[in-house]
Amino acid sequence: MTKVHIQNPWEDSAMVLLRARCEGKVLLTFGPGLPDPAEFEVLVAGRPRAEELKASPRLRAVVVPWSGVPSGMFEALAGFPGVTVHNIHHNAQPVAETAIALLLAAAKKVVPFDRALRSGDWSARYGDNPSVMLAGKTALVLGFGSVGSRVADMCRGLGMKVMAVRRNRDRHRPDFVEMHCLDSLHALLPRTDALMVCLPRTAATEGIIGDKEISLLPRSAIVVNVGRGSVVQEEPLFNALKEGRLFGAGLDVWYAYPKSADEAKDTRPSAFPFHELDNVVMSPHRAGHVEEDPMLRAEHLADLLCAAAETGEIPNRVEPEDGY
Repeated sequence: MTKVHIQNPWEDSAMVLLRARCEGKVLLTFGPGLPDPAEFEVLVAGRPRAEELKASPRLRAVVVPWSGVPSGMFEALAGFPGVTVHNIHHNAQPVAETAIALLLAAAKKVVPFDRALRSGDWSARYGDNPSVMLAGKTALVLGFGSVGSRVADMCRGLGMKVMAVRRNRDRHRPDFVEMHCLDSLHALLPRTDALMVCLPRTAATEGIIGDKEISLLPRSAIVVNVGRGSVVQEEPLFNALKEGRLFGAGLDVWYAYPKSADEAKDTRPSAFPFHELDNVVMSPHRAGHVEEDPMLRAEHLADLLCAAAETGEIPNRVEPEDGY
């Protein structure tokens, strides 16, 4: 039976589900204190402490209970060469849903029209202020992982043609997706009506969409980012939106974040005034925040732990050189 220690238990209903799913396959202990004796093989922790990593001589894996890996994780594990890192993608569906919500809101100018009508202004109904129809248009999904593949499905549901870029073009893909490698990006951007950024931040993806890439997009294009803010360069994006070189944007990820709870009510998300632009829909990095989150997390973690117990292989391994 695989022994697993969970650093921070969640709400009761989620823990009940996790225990039920793992019963007979996984022996669970819970922190923040360590079990005695510490014999766990898997540590579930977003930011593992040194004493946790050192406690069990049987430790072989750390599972981060969300998508992505916190900064400093691999540095913390430098002295533990036999320990691998894994994560779960329980929030992929809500993040993908938010990506489509941002796309639709930007395409239909929902926010400025709503704001105007609240003050009694119906001008948008009678003026020359058209929105964008998405059916028949082309979406380019950057990053075809758990989120990107769902975004592609939803774009298809809107009647859009779908292209995608990922590291390995030859991996399994749906027939409706035109798959490309990253070196084709510049050739794809002029064909793109909706650029859906679903990439994590890594050394290879940092700033991958800059002034050159934005200039290749049609003026009617919309940029949606639910990956990481720094994948799209801040200043070129702002300037293109301000100057009307893009139709709009929907952004859930940003360039500046509050450093404390006190700052949460008074922190601009960028050095540039995106908040002054009517063609931007702004979301405070909450795409995955849904009521079902604890239960989804428990379900996905249970599936991962049970797979590890049954096969000896832990899914969703994060490669240090790639960052995901």
